[in-house]
Amino acid sequence: MAIRLLISVFCIITMSKVHSQVTKDEVIQQRVEFISEQLETENLDLTNIVEVFEYYYSHPLNLNSADAEQLRDLLLLSDVQINDLLLHRKHYGKLISIYELQSLEYWDMETIFMVLPFVRVDDKLDQLHVTLKEAFKEGKFEGFFRYQGLVEQKEGYADVPDSILNTSNSYYQGNAARYYSRLRFSYRTNLSIGITAEKDPGEEFFKGSQAKTGFDFYSAHGFYKGGKYLKAVALGDYQVQIGQGLNLWSGYAFGKTADVTNVKRTANSLRPYTSVDETRFLRGAAVELGYGDFSWTNFASVKRVDANLIQDSLIEEQEFVSSINLTGFHRTNSEIARKDALTEMIYGSNLRYQTRNLSLGIAAVYQGYNVDFNRDTLPYNQFDFRGRGNLALSADYAWVRKNFNFFGEVSRASYSGKFAQLHGVLVSLDRRVSLAAIYRNYNRGYQTLYNAGFSEGSRTQNEEGLYAGLKVNFSQAFSVNAYADFFKFPWMKFLVDAPSKGHEFMIQPSYKPKRSLEIYGRYRQQLRQKNSRDSDGTVTEIEDVLQRNYRINFNYKISEDFRLKSRIEYVTINRPSNTPEDGLILTQDIQYQPKSSPIDISLRYALFDTDSYDTRIYTYENNALYVFSVPSYYYQGSRAYIMVRYTFLRRFDLWARYGTSIYANRKSLGSGAEEIIGNTRSDITVQLRMKL
Repeated sequence: MAIRLLISVFCIITMSKVHSQVTKDEVIQQRVEFISEQLETENLDLTNIVEVFEYYYSHPLNLNSADAEQLRDLLLLSDVQINDLLLHRKHYGKLISIYELQSLEYWDMETIFMVLPFVRVDDKLDQLHVTLKEAFKEGKFEGFFRYQGLVEQKEGYADVPDSILNTSNSYYQGNAARYYSRLRFSYRTNLSIGITAEKDPGEEFFKGSQAKTGFDFYSAHGFYKGGKYLKAVALGDYQVQIGQGLNLWSGYAFGKTADVTNVKRTANSLRPYTSVDETRFLRGAAVELGYGDFSWTNFASVKRVDANLIQDSLIEEQEFVSSINLTGFHRTNSEIARKDALTEMIYGSNLRYQTRNLSLGIAAVYQGYNVDFNRDTLPYNQFDFRGRGNLALSADYAWVRKNFNFFGEVSRASYSGKFAQLHGVLVSLDRRVSLAAIYRNYNRGYQTLYNAGFSEGSRTQNEEGLYAGLKVNFSQAFSVNAYADFFKFPWMKFLVDAPSKGHEFMIQPSYKPKRSLEIYGRYRQQLRQKNSRDSDGTVTEIEDVLQRNYRINFNYKISEDFRLKSRIEYVTINRPSNTPEDGLILTQDIQYQPKSSPIDISLRYALFDTDSYDTRIYTYENNALYVFSVPSYYYQGSRAYIMVRYTFLRRFDLWARYGTSIYANRKSLGSGAEEIIGNTRSDITVQLRMKL
């Protein structure tokens, strides 16, 4: 005990100066940036991830009582680090102080700084299992109300006669505003009851097809977790995640990021759904039962999805679906006609054995429709699912042995009889060096409705690849993250008319001489094969498309209140059938977050110049809580935004954000219904949160 006390005193001396300088917002922004920028999409909803950080910031996890499942839920720790902490507690007893984490073998300083805002160390044991009566008595209520809109008018919102509006698909039926509302009652992670409603831009609101319901999309859930044998119950909308995402994974999952060793999926077998993605969730009921080290999750989901329903020309009164719409938009006559045209059914069961260092699971998931799915057969999609039902059987594993974490999953789809498999290992050589490796092989005939296996492509299908990642902390100030990924696609893909292959490299050195200053550089190279633009219309050859990204980023904390962030990023694209293209962006952010003031302010000014849309650059932008803004910058122009957050009466938060983009070389923006006449695009966000 005396030795441990001396170690703790030493750690306090070396860490106390920086403990207060790491904030929740820094961690959230970094994690969201890691995920969002690699996905390269503007339509992103990471609500569930941010909710985890918001919860544990308000209710820090007690490291002296937390089990492996709770530690995984933090989304910041590897299984090797979790096992390291649990073994430390087993051998030496409870942690004396939070600073004792520095003595753990596989906990590097970066990890410690990341978890500090969300954890605590004390002798009070958290109540792991609560009754419904206790949860309702001590729970809290939270409400969100949000408006988003554009200042400029798009062509789709033009004032046209009803005769045109009711017959054309070139105009939107509703106004240009996005409305969002969420009400939620919760107690810790044990109880959640909530309803979410959203209207997308262009959708009707208390008129036409939405005359009675108002909002276009509603989501409601009831969720209870905390029993010894009845571990969890979900009603309404929920998420199920299994293994490494090959069989079933509802909600978002991420793959290659700047956090190169964070590539293993951490499945939450059952959790409530609170996002507004209108497709990737389950609707019905689910239950998780437990006995000792075993858990058994059963779920059933029946919901309506958007689809193009067609009358069979050969068989009277028989219909089939030719395509499924995943956008969630119901703005035009054709989009409204496709709304809820198809019934989707998902039933499944997942049996799991879980100990401190071993996890084994088997799962069976049936996914089907009420009518045949029969898309047009083209060369690239001839192995895709057709019919009404598909049963997927899978087995997954995860094993921690000292500093090694082995994991993987194998899944088989009954529709084709084909397999998908993934196997990986994470290795912590010590707190300075970490390795990751993943091999995946997804047959061209393998397909399930909702999957999210680690991949280069957008689907867990038609891909084989090998990924290797390395993280080295040369010192407390200097570290390097790097990965290499080699992949091939054995069959054709959309707009790739032959089997293809490619690779991706990334290296990111970071220098942090003090907590107030961080500098990192990033080089990323992507080679993919695509159809040549020199096609003569008969035979399309594929060609190498080489993209290189160069980035330098500065984060500087002037004081406890002021933070500066500067970034320059340059991109080049080379392909034989086109002249070389490039793009450049410079951004400057200023954040004012005084602890003694109820007002936070975020500002950005950016200059960008790219040759085309192909050389677009995605950059994360600060926005209101649970609003994810990752726009693509392209063409020539500038962009600026200001966001103000005001906290009042201790229970209310108000966000107001205004952003504008001015293009130097454009007389109009977008095309079709999305076209804006002029060279300016301005957006507004206003959000109110109340906590009771």
